[in-house]
Amino acid sequence: MRDSGLQEAIRAVGGVSELARRIGISQPSVSNWDRIPAERVLTVESATGINRAILRPDLFGAYAYASGDIDEIDAARAQEYALLAALLGRAPDAALLKRLSELRGDATPLGLAHVALAQAASEANVATIEREYFDLFIGLARGELLPYGSYYLTGFLHERPLARLRGDLVTLGIERAEGEVEPEDHAAILCEIMSGLAAGRFGTLPSADQKIFEGHLAPWIGRFFTDLERAEAAKFYRAVGALGRCFIDIETEAFSLPS
Repeated sequence: MRDSGLQEAIRAVGGVSELARRIGISQPSVSNWDRIPAERVLTVESATGINRAILRPDLFGAYAYASGDIDEIDAARAQEYALLAALLGRAPDAALLKRLSELRGDATPLGLAHVALAQAASEANVATIEREYFDLFIGLARGELLPYGSYYLTGFLHERPLARLRGDLVTLGIERAEGEVEPEDHAAILCEIMSGLAAGRFGTLPSADQKIFEGHLAPWIGRFFTDLERAEAAKFYRAVGALGRCFIDIETEAFSLPS
């Protein structure tokens, strides 16, 4: 029997098939869920607009935050990574575009990046962004950019950086999501993993996010976001690249501080 959070997500989008389409996995995979897997919660939240505390109250209810296990900074980091994961994993639909257009920011570099993303979302439409996403990341033969750690570090796909990442994920007890077709060194998947680590969803030690970041994101993902910001096909995604670059700079500086 499906739990209430999963039922709410399915009802919000109009059915199992539509939920599967929005989060980019097969319909049978979603049909087999009794509840939303922990590693999929933030993606489903972005796709449906339903708060994670409703989707999985056992993970994101009031107790999870009141217990002190997740402070405000880590919660904000988790949300930032989840946003990047959602935008890099697939083109945003109309509901997500509307929420993005309502983003607000302050005078900090990250706040200004949020404002620029909101402006880009308000000026875009689903059809043009879907085409832009295709040109950037898929293409007829290949997209303008290849958002994989192995490619950025070696010039080839499925190389040793991916093997090392998989080894570290096994050590941390983080399993590949059922139905996921992309390798784990895809930028969207790495951002989703970092979101889960920052939010404390995987039951790992507090230092696990730094280990994954320094070992598997820091060596290349900043360059990827810079390339995305400058890509010829990027219009809406130029703002995504700027946001990602700014956020990764903040993460890099924070992890370099003495503990």
